[in-house]
Amino acid sequence: MGIIVQKFGGTSVGSVDRIQNVATRVIQEINRGNQVVVVVSAMGKTTDELVKLANQITKNPDKREMDMLLTTGEQISIALLAIAIQSKGHDAISLTGWQAGIKTESIHGNARIVDIESNRIHQLLNEGKVVIVAGFQGATIDSAITTLGRGGSDTTAVAIAASLKAEKCDIYTDVTGVFTTDPRYVKTARKLHSVSYDEMLELANLGAGVLHPRAVEFAKNYSIPLEVRSSIENVNGTRIEEEISMENNLIVRGIAFEDEVTRVTIRGLPNGLYSLSTIFSKLAKNGINVDIIIQSMTSEDFTNLSFSIQTSDLEETLSVLDSNRSGLGFESIENESGLAKVSIVGSGMISNPGVAAEMFDALASNQIQVKMVSTSEIKVSTVVEEGKMIHAVEALHAAFNLELTVEQTV
Repeated sequence: MGIIVQKFGGTSVGSVDRIQNVATRVIQEINRGNQVVVVVSAMGKTTDELVKLANQITKNPDKREMDMLLTTGEQISIALLAIAIQSKGHDAISLTGWQAGIKTESIHGNARIVDIESNRIHQLLNEGKVVIVAGFQGATIDSAITTLGRGGSDTTAVAIAASLKAEKCDIYTDVTGVFTTDPRYVKTARKLHSVSYDEMLELANLGAGVLHPRAVEFAKNYSIPLEVRSSIENVNGTRIEEEISMENNLIVRGIAFEDEVTRVTIRGLPNGLYSLSTIFSKLAKNGINVDIIIQSMTSEDFTNLSFSIQTSDLEETLSVLDSNRSGLGFESIENESGLAKVSIVGSGMISNPGVAAEMFDALASNQIQVKMVSTSEIKVSTVVEEGKMIHAVEALHAAFNLELTVEQTV
């Protein structure tokens, strides 16, 4: 008998009928002889509705109280799922994050898990119960309730799987697996049967919304096999593992993209030893995530610095830079919004030179201008006009033959 962790997202538990469907899927796993821990998100758009309620009172609600408010959504889901499983003749118990022993940092709204005291879960499993844990939440050592930020339920599930030394963790979603790109936008997108941890981590960080990056990090660090599966269709999904089980027939295995990107350019920045560290330290302290960075020397004494951010962070970024203008001594700041990032990912790039050139050629052939570039061993990211984002994705998907599935290329 092994331990299987299953995670179901908000759409998977968005109605009573869907909760009943989840209960059936859980019982199928029990009937295979496994012990099961289930992690669930809040029903449907419950979290969004709770945020709206708070914003009707104030646009700047206290973060501690927001955590108290938002964690109630998952409590509804876990209780209803426990009731559904019990009604089908199986023993089940629901636990909030803190009841499940999930310990986090003392940061409200985006806490990280630091430990899981899993003795209680083990005891309940050994008593023959299905343990249903609220995702997205935990508690500090001072018993303050915290939330884990966007995608927190994925992280909860994988962290619990690591703590319990589970055989695998299944992530159930409204799609059947990980696709070469988002099939809602590119009709020729195809499901991949397996993806490496590193490839999935890049895709998740670059905008693919199937899995949260923190969850993939946990899985890689603790060697937890993941499978992204459909909560509706009973079909095989996509395995995320250390070494993918098939030969890398596709050099590029996926394309990720995200909109609402802004490029910020600082002109006439003195070439001091600490100029760059000062700028990015100030931005980091204000929670501003900087992505692509380009530095160009204009003379021995001055440089221009460009970097990309999320458009939602533009106002705060400009404020931080302006407040430090006298100390940094730069001449001016420019910004360009209405941009998007399009990235190709694939471990096959390591041993295949010329992939970036092929990418730029495909974009140029489709009259798409590249404004910024960032590379790593297994990815190339470009910033393009937001209005041409999907066109760029379609062009690259065709250029790298991603409409062909792995089986078709074997």
